[in-house]
Amino acid sequence: MKILVTGAAGFIGYFTSRQLLERCDTVVGLDNFNDYYDVSLKEARAAILADYDEFTLVRIDLADRDAMESLFAKQKFDKVVHLGAQAGVRYSIDNPHSYIESNIVGTLHVLEGCRHHKIEHLVFASSSSVYGANTTMPYSIHQNVDHPLALYGATKKSNELMAHTYANLYGLATTGLRFFTVYGPYGRPDMAPIKFTKNIIEGKPIDVYNYGDHSRDFTYIDDIVEGIIRALDNTATINESWDASSPDPGTSKAPYRIYNIGNQEPVALMRFIELIEENVGKKAEKNLLPMQDGDVKDTWADATDLANDVGYQASTPIEVGVKNFVEWYLEFYQ
Repeated sequence: MKILVTGAAGFIGYFTSRQLLERCDTVVGLDNFNDYYDVSLKEARAAILADYDEFTLVRIDLADRDAMESLFAKQKFDKVVHLGAQAGVRYSIDNPHSYIESNIVGTLHVLEGCRHHKIEHLVFASSSSVYGANTTMPYSIHQNVDHPLALYGATKKSNELMAHTYANLYGLATTGLRFFTVYGPYGRPDMAPIKFTKNIIEGKPIDVYNYGDHSRDFTYIDDIVEGIIRALDNTATINESWDASSPDPGTSKAPYRIYNIGNQEPVALMRFIELIEENVGKKAEKNLLPMQDGDVKDTWADATDLANDVGYQASTPIEVGVKNFVEWYLEFYQ
């Protein structure tokens, strides 16, 4: 099986590519190595993938239409895992144009490539950020998600809508996965785990927003990757019982599915910090601050549909995941 993985030098893209290679798929990894965060971390991930004979790296920007058209025409992929995107909720407040170029224009180019080159199945990254102003917990794919709180979430909802139109118009089998607070080794340095760990080790205060009154459905990277690959192997189909008079947002009369992918066990932010402290062996100095713009208080995934359809079940306890992450951090950053 020949698979395109976009964002292959990114956090989730790296681990997904590596797992596909371990099971003997051929992987073409696409990344533009932008400088949103330390490029050396992306290069380190890509260097590990380069050791696999069946891996090819292409340095292309998703927003480059000609390059994307050429890539699809030359490579003849069977399936696509589209994880490349401009990430970050708060960064979208200051740099909105980068989100439109990467997440909207870039995704259009992926969809067009899949359409014209008869891709069997497209799996793409959405986000728990689409739930926005929703407060009904746990978040369900059967809920309305029309009230995003930041542009990042709006672009991800847009990706879901774009994918549905291609499923409807061209029969492109498409599955979207709403990720919930992914953490683990080789994680993004703009996210809380690395920020907290770095500052605790260096004796600097950590910024804790909403005065620590947050909970997150922290999901370990290995569990996320298992869900991605299970979804990839389970090609989206038409829901024959879909009712247009009472439309279910998670399925369709087109070959289209949306799933939550999370641990289904939200953890208090303060507990997450405690676990980092325990593994580092040092207490954090906390700078307690108000809620940030565009943020939500809590997240909690209902991943029942993914479990029922592909057998997904997160299995990494938060204590084990944080321990693995801190051990990696101490070794990688010496």
